[in-house]
Amino acid sequence: EAARGGSNASEFVRVRSYTVSITYDKYYMVPRMWLFGYDEDGTPLRPAQVFEDMSSDHAKKTVTLDPHPHLAGPSHASVHPCRHAIAIKRIIDMMEDGSETSKHMRPDQALFLFLKFISSVIPTVEYDFTMDFDT
Repeated sequence: EAARGGSNASEFVRVRSYTVSITYDKYYMVPRMWLFGYDEDGTPLRPAQVFEDMSSDHAKKTVTLDPHPHLAGPSHASVHPCRHAIAIKRIIDMMEDGSETSKHMRPDQALFLFLKFISSVIPTVEYDFTMDFDT
């Protein structure tokens, strides 16, 4: 019936949701994103389900399950921060090199750039990018 346009429960897209927190990693001196996932019914996701939402290039490599530094309880998915600074610097350099003027990225744009970087690792998480990244 769904194929014929009828009203059927299978037509609804079931979604997962994530609680997202960002901490500052003192060792690497960069932001670090933490995610804790829930299924459609609010039940915490199993580790295998969390990795299904991650880029296959990053799952279980740069995205790992680790204890959250400020929240007790089960481990959270985290994008390991060891390469954040290099990757973000590369993005900034590309943006500034493409600029026709000698403008530089403003400090207030850093968090939005970080979220843009994270979206390449976790493509299933959608953000609202209403801010322009023109330098």
